[in-house]
Amino acid sequence: MPTTNQTKHPKGLKFLFLSEMWERFGYYLMIGIFTLYLKDVKTGFAMTEAESADLYGTFIALVFLTPFLGGLIADRYLGYAKSIIIGGLMMGAGYCLMGVHSLPMLYLAMTLVILGNGFFKPNISTLLGNIYSTPEYQAKKDDGYNIFYMGINVGAFICNFFGAALYIMLGWEYAFFAAGVGMFIGVVVFISGLKHYRAFDIKKGMAEGDMSFLKICLLILLPSIIAGVIGWVLPSKLIGHPLVGSTSTDAFIFACFPVIYFYSTLFFKASKEEKRPIAALLTIFVVVILFWAVFKQNGTALTTWADRYTDRSLTNTTAKNAFSNLSLSQNLTYQKDSVALYDHAFRLQKVDGVVQKEYNYPTYFKNVPAAELPQDGGGVELWATNLSQSINPAWVILLTPLVVAFFTWLRRNGKEPSTASKIIFGIFISALSVLVMVTAVYVGKNGAEKVSVLWLMGTYGIITIGELFLSPMGLSLVSKLSPVRITSLMMGGWFVSTSIGNKLSGVLATLWDTYEDKANFFWVNFSLLMGSAIIGLMLLKWLNNIMKAYGIK
Repeated sequence: MPTTNQTKHPKGLKFLFLSEMWERFGYYLMIGIFTLYLKDVKTGFAMTEAESADLYGTFIALVFLTPFLGGLIADRYLGYAKSIIIGGLMMGAGYCLMGVHSLPMLYLAMTLVILGNGFFKPNISTLLGNIYSTPEYQAKKDDGYNIFYMGINVGAFICNFFGAALYIMLGWEYAFFAAGVGMFIGVVVFISGLKHYRAFDIKKGMAEGDMSFLKICLLILLPSIIAGVIGWVLPSKLIGHPLVGSTSTDAFIFACFPVIYFYSTLFFKASKEEKRPIAALLTIFVVVILFWAVFKQNGTALTTWADRYTDRSLTNTTAKNAFSNLSLSQNLTYQKDSVALYDHAFRLQKVDGVVQKEYNYPTYFKNVPAAELPQDGGGVELWATNLSQSINPAWVILLTPLVVAFFTWLRRNGKEPSTASKIIFGIFISALSVLVMVTAVYVGKNGAEKVSVLWLMGTYGIITIGELFLSPMGLSLVSKLSPVRITSLMMGGWFVSTSIGNKLSGVLATLWDTYEDKANFFWVNFSLLMGSAIIGLMLLKWLNNIMKAYGIK
């Protein structure tokens, strides 16, 4: 870290940076192989594309919904440090348990990760904001969040190489165990730096007019559970099918209503002075939902694109040797007419609810020209699919210093846009990234031919710029604009909006196989992002006026 008076950051930053780096190492290692594991026929659960995408969407939605409650508990009762440690231990245990091949154990592991993230995620972000709350560091809060965000992506980048090597050499369970070890290391690092942020670990307690924890459980949490059960059962009973895609999606939508109601009451019951900043934050929360709906398809639709439609063959001898030596490549056997159970000769799939066999699996060979197919019984060496998920964090690591330098230059010249402006511009830039995938579909003749990995690298590169404009700035905005007594609760609100977007990403991904023309799938994503950007631009002047009124850039 720089140490001059003009550029130094708080000492606690490096510990929070490393804690989050290891936490994200575990999370993204797990999430990078999650749908691949669910769809694996031999040692996974042989789920279809739609089934795996639906479970993935529900999982990552709930992972980001629980910070609503975790932030509240930390604000009022446990404090941030205890909450972070508890959450980290729960997540580490959850990752380890995912390696046990049993659906009940998988759901238990997912529950631990969901609850653990609720304690960990909002509170480490809030604690970071707190250590920048002194006049000495306040002007560097945006830069601090950008550096912190780069820590997230260092972990997200390196984890997929470990994940690929472990599941190829030893099996899925060892990869999940490595994710757990990474999380435990993050907890140890956090504890070692406690002295640097203990003074900022201040419980806010309850202010006059606040709802008690018991009241929130009775009026918000319990109704959410009841509403979720109703959403799971009622639509299918009344109309014979789910309202939106699946019963889990209906349950999630119904469960969100009480949470949305709660955040609405924060605005209506707030003092006159607090109403405008709360209104601005709630508006931002709504606008960014569609960004997450598209961005979080990295684990579903874009992983499918990497798996089926991207040329992953290792033809260069040097690259082949490097990938082979690091155990980052897979050998797939092509069997023209075989129905043998070994070597993934077929996989199970559901057609109109009936389980059938899909022959000549894996699907990688379906769009390989006949002249380029291996001989019957021959094989091809490919780089592991989950490595494609390191492209985005690699871009973050490369681009973060440039984005920080760009905003620093604008600040020195008095031209830096407001935090709200950065977020809206981020959505617009992200919309442009989808056009790269539209072009890739046309180049690949709608999946008839495989295309270069450069298309994935291009779309990830552009959406990463949008992400850097939006995601760390959102965390910074909540820290700046939120009333002090509910800072962590509002940080939880940011993650609620992320949660809704995550679930929507799963809903969109379940429709992948229903689009004969894959370009239309991406055109829908483009339209959603562009619509969100236009709404944000229409509201931008109002948002900036609120921030100026409270002396916030």
